[in-house]
Amino acid sequence: MIVCEGHNIYSPLGTTSEENYSNVLKGNSALRLYEDRWNLPEPFFASMFDRERAELEFDLLKPMQRYTFFEKIAILSIQKALEGTDVDASGSDVLFVVSSTKGNVELLETDPEKFGYERELLGTSATLIADFFGNHNVPMTVSNACISGVSAQVFAMRILNSMPYRHVIVIGADVLSPFIITGFQSLKALSQEACRPFDAMRCGLNLGEAAATVIFGKAENAEKGTWTAVNGAIRNDANHISGPSRTGEGNFRALRMLEKDFDKKDLACINAHGTSTLYNDEMESIAITRAGLEGVPVGSLKGYYGHTLGAAGILESVLCMQATDHHKVLGTKGFETLGVSGKISVCGSHRDTTGNSFIKMLSGFGGCNAAMLYHKIS
Repeated sequence: MIVCEGHNIYSPLGTTSEENYSNVLKGNSALRLYEDRWNLPEPFFASMFDRERAELEFDLLKPMQRYTFFEKIAILSIQKALEGTDVDASGSDVLFVVSSTKGNVELLETDPEKFGYERELLGTSATLIADFFGNHNVPMTVSNACISGVSAQVFAMRILNSMPYRHVIVIGADVLSPFIITGFQSLKALSQEACRPFDAMRCGLNLGEAAATVIFGKAENAEKGTWTAVNGAIRNDANHISGPSRTGEGNFRALRMLEKDFDKKDLACINAHGTSTLYNDEMESIAITRAGLEGVPVGSLKGYYGHTLGAAGILESVLCMQATDHHKVLGTKGFETLGVSGKISVCGSHRDTTGNSFIKMLSGFGGCNAAMLYHKIS
């Protein structure tokens, strides 16, 4: 079986998984309005790091090293995830998998010569991150739009099942830049107020920065309370370059791939992508309903962090583990009135649960969709 050996969330809401969970449980959000950031013509709502604080923490770990901010938060998250585990990150039986949608893309618009033009390549950053921990295996990179974080975890599962690695360290990270913000603005996808997933009054998404890590390993047996990665599916319905399928085809097929592995009564929740855009939330509600899962509690965490791009699938999976450990389903911040056609059960506030499993769903540009099932041994 594939077990979770360690994890971390490094975000504007906290530097550990526990700190992030505590803040979400209190209803805290890192989202705020940025009116003059980068002198952009339009303000935007987002969740962003206090960069000076994060830079200082990294300098205490490894002073005078030339890493980009994206690479620094990835390294910090991995370092914290390794704490309390017996995983030797430098071992030949350890593989690094890096998930990101943008990597160091901001170097194209700032000063690429400072770090070298090759740093715009995600594989170069992945190698530097693995080298930081003394690991000399060739790291893998996953950059598949918004589903990157779940895709990377599915890939890690397949690697562990088919190749002689004992551990896979999956790190998802992204930071914001004018290129990213204006790109989403050009699609008229961003909201200038806090997002409201699945709500009748939703008017667009917010973006966020974060790094999140999960460490998977192979085990013959596992103790009670251990989280296992049961199954994952990736489906592309090739609907549109930026618009989701109106019938939820890709997500529906991904959910159907998992159904043989779970009992609906044991599902604590479905953690949806829930970006707060008109079409994404509608599509997910249709897919969940078509899969016969409309009675399962549904939630989105975008109201606390915004859409954290390549980190989202990992960050949100880890938070769901934390919540389920405490017998909770986290509420969807900003949700009040159902505004989708699928009759799904959206959690507007935290609720109790007796479930020991959950599903993480994501969808993204180009018609890509992914879903992953996690189960805690009880």
